[in-house]
Amino acid sequence: MEMTLRWYGPGYDTVTLEQIRQIPGVHGVITTLYDKQAGELWTQEEIHKLKTTVEEAGLKIMGIESVNVSDDIKIGTAKRDEHIANYIKTLENLGKEDIHMVCYNFMPVFDWTRTELARVRADGSTVLAYNQDTVDKLDPDHMKESVEAMSNGFIMPGWEPERLDKLKELFDKYKDVDEKKLFENLVYFLEAIGPVCEKYDIKMGIHPDDPAWPIFGLPRIITGKESIMKMLKAVDKPYNGITLCTGSLGSNQHNEILEIIEAAKGRIPFAHVRNLKYNNPRDFEEAAHLSSDGSMDMYKIMKKLYDTGFDGVIRPDHGRMIWGEKAMPGYGLYDRALGAYYLEGLWEAIDKNAKAE
Repeated sequence: MEMTLRWYGPGYDTVTLEQIRQIPGVHGVITTLYDKQAGELWTQEEIHKLKTTVEEAGLKIMGIESVNVSDDIKIGTAKRDEHIANYIKTLENLGKEDIHMVCYNFMPVFDWTRTELARVRADGSTVLAYNQDTVDKLDPDHMKESVEAMSNGFIMPGWEPERLDKLKELFDKYKDVDEKKLFENLVYFLEAIGPVCEKYDIKMGIHPDDPAWPIFGLPRIITGKESIMKMLKAVDKPYNGITLCTGSLGSNQHNEILEIIEAAKGRIPFAHVRNLKYNNPRDFEEAAHLSSDGSMDMYKIMKKLYDTGFDGVIRPDHGRMIWGEKAMPGYGLYDRALGAYYLEGLWEAIDKNAKAE
């Protein structure tokens, strides 16, 4: 298991590589070329420059989150093959730079949805939160104003201004795309990138839909055990895997996270481990990673990963905003550092207990 922290790159992240390096046990980052638009080619020179920046700070790039998949690929427009060709070349350039894991998603229009980016909790910390009643009243055409008002001036991943400016156009393009069509386009994409993934031993980890059900009339296809196994069987190759995001999958209280880990063992190159607190079936908020702070059992999740032979990359996910920190909602330093330390402590205890038996 390799513990990491997500880092958005120079100029986009309030957290520095020097700070990340001081978190015990964290020796690498999950990063990206944040200024790249979906469908664009990442050159080897750009990747090498980012890699050099990280390595000069004493860390290593353990994976990319994300090489974003364009809506043209998801919809299946005339530009699809051009964008897939760029994606293949990007993967080749990553492989040449010794980077072998990529997280991506196949969510239409919105990469993730929250109704609050700073819900105040009883302890005074703030967290990302979701309320379905609020979503039901929202006009998606006005999501840009809503997100910008909540984001503390940061560009939120998946909610870049270029996308938000085209919401009405995007919704129009998806009007004829149902779950069947979206899944077929995912399989087409995965089969197309297969040869370069196999050549450079690149593991692709699809991120589950967040939340794990359809919103705004848009289809969702990676929502739980059944859909995950359908995807893994459709392209039954080692490079085709999942990013186990306990928060995204856990948004749907009917999902059994431990069963999903067991079913997908050997096909989980990357894990986001975080906690949620369920207030009711239509309302949840993100919690500290500590099991008792939320509704999920982090010990059981980490133990199931251990017992199924997980040897991939892991990171704490969205953190609370604590101790007066001003940062991108969910991506400050302090609470994610606490989360990383807590998860490492669980892993150490599980490992020592297993070896003592």
